[in-house]
This record gives sequence, C-alpha cells and structure tokens, in this order.
Amino acid sequence: MNRKLSVWLPVVIALSISLGIFIGNYYVSLQSKGGIYRTTLGGNKVNAVLNIINEQYVDTVDMSRLVENIIPKIVSELDPHSVYISAEDAEAASEDLEGSFSGIGVSFNMQTDTILVISVIGGGPAERAGIMPFDRIITIDDSTYSGNNISQTKIMRTLRGERNSTVKLGVKRGTSESLLYFDVTRGDVPVHSVDIAYVLDNNIGYIKVSKFARTTYGEFITAIAKLKQAGCTSFAIDLRGNTGGYMDAAINLVNEFLPAGRLIVYTEGKAFPRSDVHSNGTGTCLGDPIIVLTDESSASASEIFSGAVQDNDRGLIIGRRTYGKGLVQNPVTLTDGSEIRLTIARYYTPSGRSIQKEYELGKNNEYEQDIYNRYVHGEFDSADSIRQDESRCYETLGGRIVYGGGGIMPDIFIPRDTDGISSYYTSIVNSGALYLYALDYSDKNHDRLSSFKTWQELYEHLQSQPLLADFINFASTKGIRKRPALIQLSAKLIETQLQAYIVRNFFDEEGFYPIFQKDDITLRQAVKILNEGKSLPTAEFIKQATDGKQLHSQADRSKRYGLSRERIHPAVVV
Repeated sequence: MNRKLSVWLPVVIALSISLGIFIGNYYVSLQSKGGIYRTTLGGNKVNAVLNIINEQYVDTVDMSRLVENIIPKIVSELDPHSVYISAEDAEAASEDLEGSFSGIGVSFNMQTDTILVISVIGGGPAERAGIMPFDRIITIDDSTYSGNNISQTKIMRTLRGERNSTVKLGVKRGTSESLLYFDVTRGDVPVHSVDIAYVLDNNIGYIKVSKFARTTYGEFITAIAKLKQAGCTSFAIDLRGNTGGYMDAAINLVNEFLPAGRLIVYTEGKAFPRSDVHSNGTGTCLGDPIIVLTDESSASASEIFSGAVQDNDRGLIIGRRTYGKGLVQNPVTLTDGSEIRLTIARYYTPSGRSIQKEYELGKNNEYEQDIYNRYVHGEFDSADSIRQDESRCYETLGGRIVYGGGGIMPDIFIPRDTDGISSYYTSIVNSGALYLYALDYSDKNHDRLSSFKTWQELYEHLQSQPLLADFINFASTKGIRKRPALIQLSAKLIETQLQAYIVRNFFDEEGFYPIFQKDDITLRQAVKILNEGKSLPTAEFIKQATDGKQLHSQADRSKRYGLSRERIHPAVVV
C-alpha cells in the first residue's frame, strides 16, 4: 500500500496542479473576452477598475487625466464643502490665506488692450526696480503682452513666480515713444485681509475684515492699536462679504472682546471628539462696545466670530442672515502636490447650535442656488421673509432665543439698500463701465490728480468736476444707451462710486472706503447704535427675543459655557 501511495500521490498532485492552471487560464480568457471581473470585498474596487481600463481598453487612455477627473466626483459626493484641488491649482488656492505670494508687487488691469499698472506696493519688488503707477507693461521677458486675446489670468501667472527669480518688463511711460526696460526680482508680496481701519464718528472705529488668513490677527491688532491711539472707544467690525478662512484666526479675533472663560466655539466629528475653545481674558477690547456687520456672504469663520459675539451677548449683530456654513475642512496634501480639503467635523456656537444649512448628498447645485433662492423669496428685503426653523431654538448666555440650522440671524435686520438702483445702473455695473471710466479718467488726468496730498483734497476737487455727464458719454461708447429718467434716479449713486474709484487709484483703500460707504445704511445704523450706547442686549431686548419660544433640548448650559481648556484641532475653514 505504501509503495502504491508513493507512486500515485505525485501523479495526483501533478494532475491537481495542472487542472488548477487550466481553470485559471480559462477564467482569464473569459475575462479578456468580456467576462465578468469580480474583486474581493476587501479589494480596492476603484484601483481594480482603473487597472482593467489601463490594460484592456480598446484605445490608449491618459490615466493621469482620468484619475484627475474621477477624484473630484468622488469627493463631491461627500458634502458641498469637501473638495479636491489639483496640484496645479493648490498653491494658488492657498495664497490668499497664507498672507503673501511671490510676485512683483503691483495691481494691474487691462486698459483696452494694454496692461495698466494701477498701484505699486510700497517697498515691494516693482517699486525697488523703478516701476510707477500708470506705467503700461508692453513686454514680459521679451514677449509682447498686448491685445484683446491676453487674459488677466495668464498675465497674473506670468508675473508671479519663484522667489528671487527675475522677470524683464518693457514699460511705456507717459508720452514716451520708446520702451523702458526693468529687471524685477520677484519677492514676497503681502496679501492683506484687514482692508481698512479708520475713525467713523465720535470715537467709533471701523474695521473691515475681508477674510480670515494666517496674518489676519496681526493685522487686526495693528488696526485696533491705530484706532485706539486715535481715540476710538467703540468698534464696528465689518464681516460683510467675508467668506471665511482659518478658524484659529476667527478665534483669536473674538478672544480680543471676550472675558476669560467664555466658550467661543466647539467642534465635533466622527474621528474628532468634542473640543472646546474658550477665551483667555487677555484681549485688548474686553470692555469696548462692538457691533458686527454681516450679510448673506458672511460665511464659516465669519459665522464663528458672529456666533461667539451673539451667544455671549457681547454685542449686537446687524445686517442680514449669514451664509450658513458650519463644516470644518482639514487640508490633506497628496504626494503629487494636489490637495483634498476634507470635512472632518462640524462646529457649534457657544449656545450649542449648528449653523450649517441643510443639504442633500449629490445635490450640490441645489445647495449653491440657496442664496439666489433667498433673494427671489425676498429675504434680502424683508425680515418677515426669512424662514427660521423654530424647532431648533437655543439660548444665549443672557437668555435670548437664537436659531440653528441656517446661518446667523442678525439681532437687527437691515434690508439691502435699493436707493438709486435702476436698470441703467445695473447695466453700467455689469459691463464694468464704472471701473473702466475711473481708470481712463485717472490715466488722462494723472499729473493733476496725483498732485493732491490727501484723499480729502482730491475728493473735494472731484466734487466740482462734471464726472456724471462725462461718464454717460463714455458709457454710450460701450453700448449702454442714455436713459435720462433712469440716470437721474441713479445720479447720486453713480457719482459717489465714480469719485470713490478714482480716489482709490491714488490713495488705495484709505480714500476709497470713506467715500464709497458714506451712504451705507447698515454702517449708519451701527454708528447710531454705538452713539446711543445700545450695543449690548438690554433686558427688554432679551424679553422680546424669548417671548413664547421653547428651547431646543440641550445639555445643561453650564456645560456649554463651562471652563474646559481643550485646544481645537488645527483646521481650515473655507
């Protein structure tokens, strides 16, 4: 028996192996002829599909491009704010929030078919090389950059570049026929997030924060110090149009206004247990009255700031309901330099409310239409048109009722200002004619306008000039026909904006904002409240806000406003 087994066992094994090979080859041949391919449950199905396409598809496929097209679709299925950014775009996407980029340090616009330098950043590479405002850049590295086919995006990417690299510019200056050539060594160009800080009225300081970048806190502290030195004792913080940025920047700013131990924000997600952030009591404006201005574009980090002020009853929020973004994104850099900004948590205001508006997976287009739907519904014009989810009631530190589930509702609603708006005005704004005329006028009258020492002097001069009549003729050359009745309706608004844009060309934001905002109804209301000493919610205000409302069930308020000192996970809010 043993001898028979020793003879037949190798034969049986050999036959079994041969049969296995045959069966395997058979299924491979089925696969190559269109048979069904099955991955194991633990396998990577996406990679498997890509491999099949790469190996068996009838034509050659650019797999890198295919992957670049697939990943955004996968990420977009998660939520409206998780996003994939290609390696080509990742650096540019971060520049605004990093506080600087490498370039030559000028602002420009295409004036007809020529690159017109509007302003030169003081101490920047272009100024050091000798570039001046209202120079025209004709060539870049010996290539001509003029004509209607040159996009501003292409120009921007050409002028920016690696730090310490050199770009050669051919510049036409004034009436000179020949070009002047400058070698500009690229360097760090600051990107400001605090657009302007100036004294409004009766020791009220105004600060416009356009985004929450890495440098915002330092800029903000500098602005506060400047205004306090000028005698300001109360502040209007303008977050209108501020779409967010770094969460830590918003936390640091609101910390300047809150006493020690106040909850600013907390976050929570599947992989990130609840983390609370509290004020530390070291702020420079702990007792200074504040008003916060918001609108439908104030989002994310802006809503963290607004929510902390509102829920702690530290000041009043005025304006219009904010955007409603309460998701926290963390940037994950991939090996090729591309980036996924992945939602890792939700953030909650001190009262415990999430201000993230509703969304359905895979319906991002509907989500993006929300602002337009608010406009159509009349929300920008009437507080009565705003739909609040009364099942999501929460309580501020002082006992006021606030709502979750869709942005920060202001304490005082200010409708959009429609004074002076007409179809003629809409046409000139949409066509860019206002801005183009301001450039053209500034260019033609550069010597005279640049002789004024202050923006106030230039503004006074412009008020005596026939800007409106001249502009109407200019607009007609751009295809916008004269409509006397509508022009009369919009005359004051048009003149004010023309003056503001022209002054900006010579005095930057310092001259622009005081003129542009002189009839701003939201800002006027903020000044009125601060002058009357009514920036804090009164007992009557709280009673009106809470009458007849039932709180959403929450943990004990002392837990929400307690003294936990955990630090938040560093993340980006965009």
